[in-house]
Amino acid sequence: MLLRKLLAITNVFVLTGILSAAFSAQENDKPKDEAKPDTVKILRAGEEPAEVANRGADLTSERYKIGFEDVIQINVYRHPDLSQTVTVARDGTIILPRIDEPIHAVCKTERELASLITALYRNYLRNPFVNVRALEQRSQPFAVIGAVNKPGSFYLSHRVRLLELLALAGGPDYEKSGARIQVARVDNLSACKVNDDSPGEVEFFAYSVSDVLKGKENPFMLPGDIVSILEAEEAYVVGNVEEPTTIQLKEPITLTEAIAKAGGLGPVARTSTIVIQRREPGSKVKTELVYDLKEIRAQKVDDPYLKANDIVQVPTSNSKVIRNGLLKVLTGGLSNLFYRFPI
Repeated sequence: MLLRKLLAITNVFVLTGILSAAFSAQENDKPKDEAKPDTVKILRAGEEPAEVANRGADLTSERYKIGFEDVIQINVYRHPDLSQTVTVARDGTIILPRIDEPIHAVCKTERELASLITALYRNYLRNPFVNVRALEQRSQPFAVIGAVNKPGSFYLSHRVRLLELLALAGGPDYEKSGARIQVARVDNLSACKVNDDSPGEVEFFAYSVSDVLKGKENPFMLPGDIVSILEAEEAYVVGNVEEPTTIQLKEPITLTEAIAKAGGLGPVARTSTIVIQRREPGSKVKTELVYDLKEIRAQKVDDPYLKANDIVQVPTSNSKVIRNGLLKVLTGGLSNLFYRFPI
C-alpha cells in the first residue's frame, strides 16, 4: 500500500517536470522581440535616443554646419567603446571604430551626421542610437572688428549674445566708436560651397551701442557672425561761426546743436538761409537743404538731424558786413571805441 502511494507521488513529479520543460521550450521558440515586450519602455526610462536628445536643440545647432578641424563628440548609447571625441580632418572626414571607410562630416549638421553614423552602425548593432555634438566650432568663429579695444576672432562652443562678444573684444573704443553696431550674418563660412561660385547670402543687422550696453538689445549671435562697431561718423560746420569745426556723430546731433558745438553764430551770420550740403552714400549728387533758424526756434519746422559727411554752411549777411565795415571806417578800426568814451 505504501509502495503504491510512493509511485503515485513520483508520477506526479515526473509529469510536472515534463510539462514545465515543454512550456520552457515553447517560450524559447518565440522571437526575441516578443520575449522582451518592454524594450522600448526601458530605453525611454533610461538612455534617450538621438531624436529625443535633439528635441531641445537650439537654433545654433540647427543651422551650424560642421567644418574643418571642428571637435566632434559622438555618443553611441549603451556602447561606450564606440563613443568617441574626434577632430574633423583637413579632408573633411572622421574615423570611427568598426566602420572601415572614413566618414565625410564637413558641411553636415549635427543631426545629419548622427543619422549617417546611425545608418552605418546598423550593420553591426541592433537599433543603434547616436547623438552628435560639435564641442569646438573651430571652422566658424565669431569676429568682432572696428572701434573696439581688442578686435579679433573668438571660437566659442556655447550660445553667445552680442554683449558677451563685445566684452570679449574689450568693449568699445570710446575715442573712436560711433553710435551704431553692425552685424553681418554670412550664410555659410565653413567652405561648404567650394565648387559654387555664387556668393552666400549676407544679412545685415543694426543695433545701438548705447542700447546694447544697457541691455535693452542683446540678441543671440550665430557662428560666422561679423560684429563691427562703426567708427564715429563726422559732419562739418563752416562759415560764419565762432569756431568752424568737425563734429563726431557719436550720438544723434541736430543742426542747432552742431552750431552750438561750433561756438555759436558769428557776428555777421545770416540765420535765414543755413545750408546743409548732403551726399547720400553711393551717390555723386549733392543736395542742399535750406533752413531758417528762426522757424526752427519757433518750432514751425523740425530741427533736422545731421548725417555722415554733412557740411553745414552758415552764410554771411551782406547788410551786416556793410554795417560792420562802415563802423570800422568811422572808428578807425577801434571796435571798442564807444566803450572808451561813454556818451
